[in-house]
Amino acid sequence: MNELLSSHTPEVDAPDTPAAAAPDHSRTPQAAPPERPHPSDAPQFPGAERLPAGNPEMPELPGALPESLRRELVAFRRDLHMHPELGNQEFRTTSALKARLEQAGLAPQVLSLGTGLVCDIHPGLASEPPSPDRPMLALRADIDALPIPDTKDVGYRSTVPDRAHACGHDVHTTAVLGTGLVLADLARAGALPCSVRLLFQPAEELLPGGAPDVLECGVLDGVGRILAVHCDPRVEVGQIGLRSGAITSAADRVEVALMGPGGHTARPHLTTDLVTAAAKLATDVPALLARRVDARAGLALTWGRIASGHACNVIPQRADLSGTLRCLDLDSWRTAPDLVHAAVDEVAALHGAKPELTYVRGVPPVVNEPGATQLLQRAMAARRGAEAVVGTEQSLGGEDFSWYLEHVPGAMARLGVRRPEEHRTRDLHQGDFDADERAVTVGVELFTAAALLDAAR
Repeated sequence: MNELLSSHTPEVDAPDTPAAAAPDHSRTPQAAPPERPHPSDAPQFPGAERLPAGNPEMPELPGALPESLRRELVAFRRDLHMHPELGNQEFRTTSALKARLEQAGLAPQVLSLGTGLVCDIHPGLASEPPSPDRPMLALRADIDALPIPDTKDVGYRSTVPDRAHACGHDVHTTAVLGTGLVLADLARAGALPCSVRLLFQPAEELLPGGAPDVLECGVLDGVGRILAVHCDPRVEVGQIGLRSGAITSAADRVEVALMGPGGHTARPHLTTDLVTAAAKLATDVPALLARRVDARAGLALTWGRIASGHACNVIPQRADLSGTLRCLDLDSWRTAPDLVHAAVDEVAALHGAKPELTYVRGVPPVVNEPGATQLLQRAMAARRGAEAVVGTEQSLGGEDFSWYLEHVPGAMARLGVRRPEEHRTRDLHQGDFDADERAVTVGVELFTAAALLDAAR
């Protein structure tokens, strides 16, 4: 893996790079612009408030978060939230993570992609694993943001126009960072029995995701199991949602261009009526797919954009449609491109339009392996009791964590971020999305417990 990694810190403008914190946990990163208050100046730290204690019937695991670290992580998350970066542009985020992990005595390595990094934590903070033949547990976080405006009225709102952490990746990132800091302390004290790899991945929001590029860097070399979380605004903070088997769907991008000679709207019978053709394609292609795939596969093509024409009395020469195809079943997903091509050709031919189809493969479903799912369940029960684990359904959302599971077993948990007092759901990929920051603490507790329990295998 090392030959595909870069040891240098990506270049960023000095004023925007968070300042290095002291080795103790009382310092917070400094990066907020002068015209806005620094996250640590906020009058309250919701993420530092303690949730109810864990399960008294389970033996207590080491790795509890000190109050100073709890506060630092909330400030770090707010700093990331104020400075979101799009996929493959996460230079500042990568630099901040690298600096903080190095302060903890670790040796993070920037991926050769230029953003993202990996960091191995070995017992005793050794430079090599004590048992090279023993596979490591990997903990993955995605670090990129979305190209949408942040519409919240909070002190840590995004400072970058049309950029927002509206999918919770700042929470995922901070939880894995906090886990690394706790595990580093355990390793230093001789209480970490096995090696753990932290993986901070760029470009999750870009199809087919950043994971395929990251995999080419060899990040799974020596890894036997991988875990991750994803924020879920439907699950209350202090809980995680779990299911064995598929937990997300496959997601692809579909783009169709229809061409014709154009003409006058007074004489549609003498040309190809592209607007009508586009309208029929938008409705008929999803309907055809629904009759050519087992309904249990959950295959759904949904259009997000249709564009054509410039004047009310001109039949255009081009119409464009774009959308996403999602599928719950892996086998059906593999046949989807051929099915879509055939359906588009049939509908376009009925209206005399010439189609050009661009089918962009996205991600397969995330399929949770039973053993890894059970590990997450045991870890959460050890920290917060069995009632902190709730069932969850398979969603039609896509996640490139699935690519790692093509190589090693693993599982993803839905991390509850809903504030108990809120009656409405702040959905993902919306400008007003926010998370109860106590979820950061829960994520750290979950991952540290999983690492310690995995060591007992």
